[in-house]
Amino acid sequence: MITSVDVAKFRGIFVPILMPVTDASDGVIDMPRLRRQVNHVIEHGVDGILAFGSNSEFYMFSDDEMLEATKVIVEETAGRVPVMFGVGHIRTSQNVELARRAAALGIDAISVLQPMFITPTQPALYRHFKAIADAVPDTAVLIYNNPGLAGYPIALDTIVSLAHEVDNIVGIKDSSGNITNLQELVRRTSDIDFQVFAGKDTVVYAGFCCGADGAVCSTANIYPELVCGIYDAFVAGEFDKARELQFKLNPIRLSQDAASFPAATKDMANLLGMDVGPSVLPTEATCGSALEGMKQAMREAGYL
Repeated sequence: MITSVDVAKFRGIFVPILMPVTDASDGVIDMPRLRRQVNHVIEHGVDGILAFGSNSEFYMFSDDEMLEATKVIVEETAGRVPVMFGVGHIRTSQNVELARRAAALGIDAISVLQPMFITPTQPALYRHFKAIADAVPDTAVLIYNNPGLAGYPIALDTIVSLAHEVDNIVGIKDSSGNITNLQELVRRTSDIDFQVFAGKDTVVYAGFCCGADGAVCSTANIYPELVCGIYDAFVAGEFDKARELQFKLNPIRLSQDAASFPAATKDMANLLGMDVGPSVLPTEATCGSALEGMKQAMREAGYL
């Protein structure tokens, strides 16, 4: 059972940090550029870092590569903001092993994506998440619900049961984009310390209006002051300003939908001269009308 985790530190804007690589074909993580990206997002206001979320291209790297990069992230962060580590293997035992290794690095939490490609029953999903959490009893665990990429949702009842019955499952990143689902997560866990994060950049403001504690936003890699401004304005009671900033962000984020996931985030960063390197093959840089659409949205928002 967790006795020393400050659950309240899991709030605000967390960024699934971009993973710079030296070359698209070999996919070797560029550690100096990773350190630079860590400092960039922290210095511009993010409240936490998610190492190897979806936009960190976790599916492109081996366990050893992810753990080595996470050591660098933890070292460079130096306690300034909490660090989560994402696991997303299909096999339960592989997640258990990776979670144990990651927990030894001094991270603050582990984020667990539901298994991709297969479609487990909800009881099987419950046992999957519980086994991983039980393997790291002194580390906070957050569920990561991404039905769009995994191919199916984690049922609300399953999440609520895990939240109430597994001591160190302390939150969720909900990337369903479904405001009713997000609101129900808040409502049905309001009796316990359970942190609900919106996982879609376009519903950050709406999520806070529903009572969410934070958001995990890929665009915070590129526009951290804009994205963090939504949260900062909201907690300051400046609701019109928070909504205005959300409306400024939305066209930029929506323009990415024409690109191949997850290339758009690195493409936008590189357009602004951030030099985060290419996406890892077989993902390639955005081109043609999709790229022009992103440029136009950035220009209209005043970023190009």
